[in-house]
Amino acid sequence: MAERIFLGSEIRQPAPDDALFHVIPVPYEKTVSYGGGTAEGPAAIIEASNQLETYDQLHGEPCRLGIYTQEAVDCRGEAGDILQRIRERTRATAESGNLPFVLGGEHTVSYGAVMGVVDAFPGERIGVVQFDAHADLRESYEGSIWSHACVMKRLVDEGLPLCQIGVRALSLDEQAVRHEFPAQITAHDARIICRPPQHDLRLPENFPQKIYVTVDIDGLDGALMPATGTPVPGGLGWWQLLDLLGSIARQRQIVGLDLVEFAPIRGLHVYDFTAADLAYKMMGITAHALGKF
Repeated sequence: MAERIFLGSEIRQPAPDDALFHVIPVPYEKTVSYGGGTAEGPAAIIEASNQLETYDQLHGEPCRLGIYTQEAVDCRGEAGDILQRIRERTRATAESGNLPFVLGGEHTVSYGAVMGVVDAFPGERIGVVQFDAHADLRESYEGSIWSHACVMKRLVDEGLPLCQIGVRALSLDEQAVRHEFPAQITAHDARIICRPPQHDLRLPENFPQKIYVTVDIDGLDGALMPATGTPVPGGLGWWQLLDLLGSIARQRQIVGLDLVEFAPIRGLHVYDFTAADLAYKMMGITAHALGKF
């Protein structure tokens, strides 16, 4: 029987220091505003990873660089306490020279994960690259500043440069935030990059050299990935997303990753497998860009 670790059917849990990637499950779900189920996402992705091939035609075998699966973050209690736990976990991971890969959970978890990576590199600028159907730039939503719809606004408030890719659903208030911070927020919206599909994007010249990449799985087109709380049509295709991730990875140094907002649909294993395959390919893209193989 496979261990409850990422790719556990194929690999043994390595020593923490022997693994480039540290998978950090965060089954946090408190503010979902449409469909639910993101708390089940991390476990479903890890379970589905047992069906993956270790070899990827584009990026070799990322697992040879070590994939260590940490214990899930305790998601009981208030949002601030949970985000602090996530922050401490990713800080410790990055400070140890490993690369944190957070599996959510709703997108709120990215605030804690990003800020932990920021803490691990004092004095250095960290940029955030966001693949998403939504801007997530609301000041508050449904009475909470820690809603999944506000997470990027919280990071903008921290002064972090942000590049948004694939957005196709945003409010007038969020559009106003973009106009308020033109030097801080760069947008490559789906209506431009998906018509026709673009497979290469340039980050601004002054964008930080170290970046955190957050992938909301609803960045994929809703027809390809309906297993998420707020699917939206007109999004990124599979190969387009992978190519864009590769393009971004080659331009900068990725120091943290997450994959969030996956909500499994019982009995439809194709979506669990797709999410697990995406996570593994994100590792391969990152390792290849870092020159690891």
